[in-house]
Amino acid sequence: MAKEYDLVILGGGTGGYVAAIRASQLGLSVAVVEKNKLGGTCLHAGCIPSKALLRSAEVYQTAKKSSEFGVETSNVLLNYARVQERKSEIVSQLHNGVKQLMKKGKIEVYEGIGRILGPSIFSPMPGTISVELKSGEENEMLIPKNVIVATGSRPRTLPGLTIDGEKVITSDEALKMETLPASIIIVGGGVIGIEWASMLTDFDVDVTVVEYSDRILPTEDQDISREMTKLLKAKGVTIITSAKVMADTLSIDGQVKISAQVGGDMQEYEAEKLLVSVGRQANVEGIGLENTDIVVENGVIATNDFYQTKESHIYAIGDVIGGLQLAHVASHEGIVAVEHLHGEKPLKIDYTTISKCVYSSPEAASVGLTEQEAKQQGFQLKVGKFPFKAVGKALVYGEAEGFVKIIADADTNDVLGVHMIGPHVTDMISEAGLAKVLDATPWEIAHTIHPHPSLSEAMGEASLAVDGKAIHF
Repeated sequence: MAKEYDLVILGGGTGGYVAAIRASQLGLSVAVVEKNKLGGTCLHAGCIPSKALLRSAEVYQTAKKSSEFGVETSNVLLNYARVQERKSEIVSQLHNGVKQLMKKGKIEVYEGIGRILGPSIFSPMPGTISVELKSGEENEMLIPKNVIVATGSRPRTLPGLTIDGEKVITSDEALKMETLPASIIIVGGGVIGIEWASMLTDFDVDVTVVEYSDRILPTEDQDISREMTKLLKAKGVTIITSAKVMADTLSIDGQVKISAQVGGDMQEYEAEKLLVSVGRQANVEGIGLENTDIVVENGVIATNDFYQTKESHIYAIGDVIGGLQLAHVASHEGIVAVEHLHGEKPLKIDYTTISKCVYSSPEAASVGLTEQEAKQQGFQLKVGKFPFKAVGKALVYGEAEGFVKIIADADTNDVLGVHMIGPHVTDMISEAGLAKVLDATPWEIAHTIHPHPSLSEAMGEASLAVDGKAIHF
């Protein structure tokens, strides 16, 4: 029998379940259709499990160098099975938490694959959802007034480079490795590739990163890329840039071998495994978009500023619409979409105020324009930079590499961008995000009295440095 809802959400990942909770708060009847597990990629195959592994790698390295802190240890051993157990425990705890949130909000969850139907006996408009249940029972028909598509994304691969799940893997398979390889080639030096490079080298794996662009982290400020390159190389990571991987040269005979064109030369690389990390692609197939007037451009769903598709009662959010494919972005897009379909007047998201993070060791974080982008847009700039080596808390912590860089408009004095690399900068970046939201100036940040000793002093000093007034450097 068909069931009616105010809103049906395809996908129970971070964007989908947050949208469902906001809709429930507004008094709407809500159903979520999820083919795997609530929490989606972020909880089960991305943000949370990878950061759990990164934390274990960090602790392992800290234990190995504990004598620097006056703590003598011996026979520091890595129990990777326990590392994986801890990761799974964290994921399970959070998964149970999401399920409880669904119950609290009286949100009905259908486990299965949802597809959008065209006009039918159920509705004169496209939007009825047919759910193929995992249980194998007869399909459920859901008749919503509105739909949100939040089907997320999956790892992209290179044409001709076949993922076998054993020797040639994506981040999905890497998270499930029961044992660590002795060596690995990582194709792609973006955020995910660099996080894996950092983690695996900290787990004593021999890591080679092969990146097509002329630098790793190509979407970050050039100074961040240079510093990350320097610090990862110091840890033993081999980094090859301006390299075009030739998929047709892949061979597997115990070891994985593949060649890349670097400059005018062909170079061959060999390792126990190869990790393909070249971005993610939207899940737009198999969900019935062909039964609607929804437009798919460049592999992602086209929407307006409030995430309406060409079918005004069908919205789309998160990775499936491209843009910044980040969990916190999907969540806020979901909130805006729900409030808009409910007749509220939500503010449009200003994507220049959204913080981006790299959870490697060292961490990197940014918000707003890079120096290169600001110049390209015609701004006259003032730039301040302050190193963590001049911050007492960083020395106490034992991680004094990196810096905070602030870019300001020389004419208006507004902050245009903030870029950080160093200890705990993914926790520090929110101050910069708030500064962007409030159109703050470096003077205002500098006159926010930062506690001493704290890592946040680097933010205050970098703000002073914009006008050449840094105190401690």
